[in-house]
Amino acid sequence: MTYRGAVTVYENAVLVNGHLHVGSPKTHRTRSVRYPDFLDPMIRSLFAGKDATQLLFGDGTNQLRLPNSQDGWFARAVKRAQRDDPTFPRVTPHDLRHTAASLAISAGANVKAVQRMLGHASAAMTLDTYADLFDDDLDAVATALAQARNRSIFPPSAAPVVLPSEVPGTGI
Repeated sequence: MTYRGAVTVYENAVLVNGHLHVGSPKTHRTRSVRYPDFLDPMIRSLFAGKDATQLLFGDGTNQLRLPNSQDGWFARAVKRAQRDDPTFPRVTPHDLRHTAASLAISAGANVKAVQRMLGHASAAMTLDTYADLFDDDLDAVATALAQARNRSIFPPSAAPVVLPSEVPGTGI
Protein backbone atom coordinates (compact mmCIF):
# COMPACT_ATOMS: atom_id res chain seq x y z
CA MET A 1 0.00 0.00 0.00
CA THR A 2 1.10 3.65 0.13
CA TYR A 3 2.16 6.16 2.72
CA ARG A 4 3.03 9.79 2.00
CA GLY A 5 3.91 9.50 -1.68
CA ALA A 6 5.30 5.97 -1.63
CA VAL A 7 4.08 2.52 -2.59
CA THR A 8 5.44 -0.44 -0.63
CA VAL A 9 6.38 -3.47 -2.74
CA TYR A 10 5.96 -6.67 -0.73
CA GLU A 11 5.72 -9.14 -3.59
CA ASN A 12 5.77 -9.36 -7.35
CA ALA A 13 4.00 -11.46 -9.92
CA VAL A 14 5.82 -12.71 -12.99
CA LEU A 15 4.17 -14.34 -15.99
CA VAL A 16 6.21 -17.36 -17.19
CA ASN A 17 4.88 -19.44 -20.08
CA GLY A 18 1.35 -18.23 -19.37
CA HIS A 19 1.50 -19.03 -15.63
CA LEU A 20 1.57 -16.36 -12.94
CA HIS A 21 4.29 -16.89 -10.32
CA VAL A 22 3.94 -14.79 -7.15
CA GLY A 23 6.99 -14.28 -4.97
CA SER A 24 9.22 -11.81 -3.26
CA PRO A 25 10.63 -8.80 -5.13
CA LYS A 26 13.92 -9.05 -7.01
CA THR A 27 16.13 -8.47 -3.98
CA HIS A 28 13.88 -10.65 -1.78
CA ARG A 29 13.28 -7.58 0.38
CA THR A 30 10.31 -5.28 0.73
CA ARG A 31 10.99 -1.84 -0.68
CA SER A 32 9.32 1.53 -0.80
CA VAL A 33 8.96 3.24 -4.18
CA ARG A 34 8.33 6.97 -4.04
CA TYR A 35 6.22 8.72 -6.64
CA PRO A 36 5.79 12.40 -7.55
CA ASP A 37 2.95 14.46 -6.04
CA PHE A 38 1.05 14.77 -9.33
CA LEU A 39 0.37 11.00 -9.25
CA ASP A 40 -1.10 11.10 -5.74
CA PRO A 41 -4.77 11.56 -6.76
CA MET A 42 -4.53 8.61 -9.19
CA ILE A 43 -2.76 6.36 -6.66
CA ARG A 44 -5.22 7.28 -3.90
CA SER A 45 -8.16 6.45 -6.19
CA LEU A 46 -6.80 2.88 -6.40
CA PHE A 47 -7.40 2.55 -2.63
CA ALA A 48 -11.18 3.00 -2.99
CA GLY A 49 -12.89 0.14 -1.14
CA LYS A 50 -9.64 -1.55 -0.09
CA ASP A 51 -7.95 -1.99 3.27
CA ALA A 52 -4.22 -1.90 4.04
CA THR A 53 -3.85 -5.68 3.60
CA GLN A 54 -5.12 -5.72 0.02
CA LEU A 55 -3.19 -5.34 -3.22
CA LEU A 56 -3.13 -1.81 -4.61
CA PHE A 57 -3.42 -2.74 -8.28
CA GLY A 58 -6.32 -4.80 -9.60
CA ASP A 59 -9.24 -5.95 -7.47
CA GLY A 60 -7.27 -6.01 -4.22
CA THR A 61 -7.23 -9.80 -3.93
CA ASN A 62 -5.95 -11.18 -7.22
CA GLN A 63 -2.65 -10.26 -8.80
CA LEU A 64 -3.00 -7.93 -11.77
CA ARG A 65 -1.85 -9.91 -14.78
CA LEU A 66 0.59 -8.36 -17.20
CA PRO A 67 -1.11 -7.23 -20.37
CA ASN A 68 -0.90 -9.54 -23.37
CA SER A 69 1.95 -8.20 -25.51
CA GLN A 70 0.03 -8.78 -28.76
CA ASP A 71 -3.52 -7.67 -28.07
CA GLY A 72 -3.76 -6.66 -24.40
CA TRP A 73 -4.78 -3.21 -23.15
CA PHE A 74 -1.19 -1.93 -23.17
CA ALA A 75 -0.53 -3.10 -26.75
CA ARG A 76 -3.80 -1.50 -27.86
CA ALA A 77 -2.84 1.79 -26.16
CA VAL A 78 0.54 1.77 -27.93
CA LYS A 79 -1.15 1.03 -31.28
CA ARG A 80 -3.56 3.95 -30.74
CA ALA A 81 -0.64 6.25 -29.92
CA GLN A 82 1.18 5.05 -33.06
CA ARG A 83 -1.94 5.61 -35.15
CA ASP A 84 -2.19 9.19 -33.80
CA ASP A 85 1.57 9.77 -34.13
CA PRO A 86 3.40 7.52 -36.59
CA THR A 87 6.72 8.41 -34.94
CA PHE A 88 5.59 6.99 -31.57
CA PRO A 89 7.96 4.09 -30.77
CA ARG A 90 7.05 0.53 -29.88
CA VAL A 91 7.18 0.39 -26.08
CA THR A 92 6.71 -2.37 -23.52
CA PRO A 93 5.72 -2.14 -19.86
CA HIS A 94 9.39 -2.81 -19.00
CA ASP A 95 10.36 0.22 -21.13
CA LEU A 96 8.36 2.32 -18.64
CA ARG A 97 10.71 1.13 -15.88
CA HIS A 98 13.69 2.18 -18.00
CA THR A 99 12.00 5.54 -18.62
CA ALA A 100 11.45 6.07 -14.89
CA ALA A 101 15.13 5.32 -14.21
CA SER A 102 16.21 7.58 -17.08
CA LEU A 103 14.08 10.48 -15.88
CA ALA A 104 15.29 10.06 -12.30
CA ILE A 105 18.94 10.02 -13.36
CA SER A 106 18.43 12.94 -15.74
CA ALA A 107 16.77 14.91 -12.93
CA GLY A 108 19.92 14.41 -10.84
CA ALA A 109 18.72 11.66 -8.52
CA ASN A 110 21.33 9.96 -6.39
CA VAL A 111 22.34 6.59 -7.89
CA LYS A 112 21.72 4.88 -4.53
CA ALA A 113 18.17 6.27 -4.55
CA VAL A 114 17.59 4.99 -8.09
CA GLN A 115 19.02 1.62 -7.02
CA ARG A 116 16.47 1.39 -4.20
CA MET A 117 13.63 2.56 -6.46
CA LEU A 118 14.40 -0.20 -8.97
CA GLY A 119 15.09 -2.86 -6.37
CA HIS A 120 18.62 -3.51 -7.61
CA ALA A 121 20.94 -5.38 -5.27
CA SER A 122 23.70 -2.78 -5.72
CA ALA A 123 24.37 0.66 -7.15
CA ALA A 124 26.92 -1.05 -9.41
CA MET A 125 24.08 -3.02 -11.02
CA THR A 126 22.16 0.23 -11.57
CA LEU A 127 25.22 1.92 -13.06
CA ASP A 128 25.96 -1.07 -15.29
CA THR A 129 22.36 -1.21 -16.53
CA TYR A 130 21.88 2.53 -17.07
CA ALA A 131 25.46 3.67 -17.79
CA ASP A 132 24.47 4.73 -21.31
CA LEU A 133 22.31 7.43 -19.75
CA PHE A 134 25.34 9.19 -18.33
CA ASP A 135 27.22 9.85 -21.58
CA ASP A 136 25.03 12.84 -22.49
CA ASP A 137 25.49 14.26 -19.00
CA LEU A 138 29.28 14.69 -19.30
CA ASP A 139 28.92 18.21 -20.73
CA ALA A 140 26.57 19.11 -17.89
CA VAL A 141 29.12 17.84 -15.36
CA ALA A 142 31.87 19.99 -16.90
CA THR A 143 29.57 23.03 -16.90
CA ALA A 144 28.53 22.42 -13.28
CA LEU A 145 32.17 22.12 -12.20
CA ALA A 146 33.04 25.38 -14.00
CA GLN A 147 30.10 27.15 -12.36
CA ALA A 148 31.05 25.82 -8.92
CA ARG A 149 34.63 27.01 -9.45
CA ASN A 150 33.45 30.46 -10.52
CA ARG A 151 31.17 30.74 -7.46
CA SER A 152 34.03 29.81 -5.13
CA ILE A 153 36.61 32.13 -6.73
CA PHE A 154 34.48 35.13 -7.62
CA PRO A 155 32.20 36.76 -5.06
CA PRO A 156 28.65 37.39 -6.36
CA SER A 157 29.48 41.07 -6.96
CA ALA A 158 32.57 40.34 -9.07
CA ALA A 159 32.30 39.37 -12.72
CA PRO A 160 34.07 36.15 -13.70
CA VAL A 161 37.17 36.49 -15.80
CA VAL A 162 36.68 35.41 -19.42
CA LEU A 163 39.62 33.39 -20.65
CA PRO A 164 40.90 34.06 -24.20
CA SER A 165 39.89 30.55 -25.22
CA GLU A 166 36.31 31.43 -24.32
CA VAL A 167 36.18 34.49 -26.61
CA PRO A 168 34.76 33.60 -30.03
CA GLY A 169 37.12 34.17 -32.96
CA THR A 170 40.33 34.40 -30.92
CA GLY A 171 41.55 31.01 -32.11
CA ILE A 172 43.27 30.50 -28.79
